[in-house]
Amino acid sequence: MRSLFRRTPTVANGFAQSVASPAIKSERRLSFFERFLSIWVVLCMIAGVLVGRLLPLAVQNIRSIEFGRGSQINLPIAVLIWLMITPMMMKVDFGAIRNVGKRPTGLLVTLFVNWLLKPFSMAFLAWLFFRFVFSAFVAPAEADQYIAGCIILAAAPCTAMVFVWSHLTEGDAAYTLVQVSVNDLIMLVLFAPIVQFLVTGASSLTVPFRVLVYSVFVFIVIPLSAGTALRTWLIHKHGKSGFETALLPKFAPVTIAALLATLVLIFAFQSDNILNRSFHVLLIAVPITIQVYLNSSVVYGLMWFLKVEHSVAAPGALIGASNFFELAVATAIALFGPESGAALATVVGVLVEVPVMLSVCSVCNRTRHWFRFETG
Repeated sequence: MRSLFRRTPTVANGFAQSVASPAIKSERRLSFFERFLSIWVVLCMIAGVLVGRLLPLAVQNIRSIEFGRGSQINLPIAVLIWLMITPMMMKVDFGAIRNVGKRPTGLLVTLFVNWLLKPFSMAFLAWLFFRFVFSAFVAPAEADQYIAGCIILAAAPCTAMVFVWSHLTEGDAAYTLVQVSVNDLIMLVLFAPIVQFLVTGASSLTVPFRVLVYSVFVFIVIPLSAGTALRTWLIHKHGKSGFETALLPKFAPVTIAALLATLVLIFAFQSDNILNRSFHVLLIAVPITIQVYLNSSVVYGLMWFLKVEHSVAAPGALIGASNFFELAVATAIALFGPESGAALATVVGVLVEVPVMLSVCSVCNRTRHWFRFETG
């Protein structure tokens, strides 16, 4: 099998060289987990629903454990998300941001879609479908919840899964690191106000800003700080080469186990919603799916028009379309409760994202020849 990560150019591309990671320096195959990602998600969904139905008391007890009194943030999910995201954050080199000026176009396109198009287009699509197209099937109160969940989902750009999508499209991993770094920094500032503004404007719900700030702190600041601190300490102790080639791969099983456990808990919390509102699950999937394809197409098209190389254009399209669903689910649960329609909408985002994003990866790989201007 051909390597799915491109090798980093040497002197000709000092930017990529300055942030090289083990994934860039060496060829590697898709892991067993990555090759069957959709299968694991489906199995986790089934396992979570079964746990929720067969062990309702245990699930209720787990659901009641909060991060702090009045925070409305589930502690077990918070811990699992820390375990899942922190190793991914350890890959992020914030020092690389200073080099972005050498190739800014791809990053600017992605930032434009992530923060000026994506959350607003999702708010419009959710409002259009749940207020009008699906109004005969969805009560007004349910529509408010589904709109809120879709907005929360779209307001957080993908972080952890970005590296997998970049991997699948032979993306420039160094540039992907910069995209993640910049989006994480922006998310610290913009996620809470965008969610509050759009949810309040598109529905009759009130969003407690304090809970949003708690969510940003718990699900972004803590793992980001922990990942940065661990990266700095381990590089100081073992050197950058030792950290990247020997230590980082050892954290992969932690991320995978935490991701699977998080999905099981999420679906356990939502088991009644999923089974009792299965038709609504299909309805919610419609605007989310349209949004993913819309935003990925906009990014990919702009990258082509601006003659950005495919190794940046493809991951950029995927970053612009995918969502930080772990943060979205946790925030929806914190704001509206684990059995809310908003939480259900974010869980549907999990169901939709993996197969849809894999299809976008396939399209990007099949249209690589569109970017022949790279060598022409």
